Amino acid sequence: MAARSLFTVSTRMTGTVTKQHNQDLLIPNSLNPSNSLRSQWLGNTAIKFTRHPSNLGGPFSPKYPPINATVSLSLPTVNPEAVGSAEKLPKWSSKAIKSFAMGELEARKIKSPNTGTEALLMGILIEGTSFASKFLRANGVTLLKVRDEIGKKRGKLDMFFFSPEHPPLTEATQRALDWAVNEKLKSGENGEITTAHMLVGLWQQQESLGHRVLVSLGFSDEKAKELHSLISEPGFKDD
Repeated sequence: MAARSLFTVSTRMTGTVTKQHNQDLLIPNSLNPSNSLRSQWLGNTAIKFTRHPSNLGGPFSPKYPPINATVSLSLPTVNPEAVGSAEKLPKWSSKAIKSFAMGELEARKIKSPNTGTEALLMGILIEGTSFASKFLRANGVTLLKVRDEIGKKRGKLDMFFFSPEHPPLTEATQRALDWAVNEKLKSGENGEITTAHMLVGLWQQQESLGHRVLVSLGFSDEKAKELHSLISEPGFKDD
């Protein structure tokens, strides 16, 4: 066998071995599986190995594109300028931001064109460690029950529909987030906007799917008032 240090090997379904860059690569026929076996193993895939100048390891190292990550420290608000300046705008807790991100993901899973209040509700439950998620579970509202109710109310999914990467918020979801911000501002308390603020804001959207799902699972105005009372106490934290 003759081979040089820099070369590219391409294998395809035709079962032939090609010469590239004037390199000779000899493979015994006994090592070549039949085309029928190749089709079972690889389908129509092509495997390509390349050596990159920056590679410090072995001669066969795939090139990977760089990974870009963006971390959001806030959530969308319609009129942030209403509070006067960004410094005066309350910050969302990390658990609230994670709940929102999980809600976006759930909206895509259920093939929704928007991030609705039902997705926000699922996001709170999936995050799982916040005061709001614990309060919901203590009152019989679990993720499995919520998903089941959403399925009943939305009907059969359109399997050929693909949600956008970041499904835009419905008006009800935006109002829920704005309610949480305004409620924190009215309290005059320092600290973060929590998932509990988010949940009470969601409950205010009485025509939304998230509200209707909560009603179906036994959540009530009394429970919402209890939660609102708790988050209104000085020093409330999202634990």
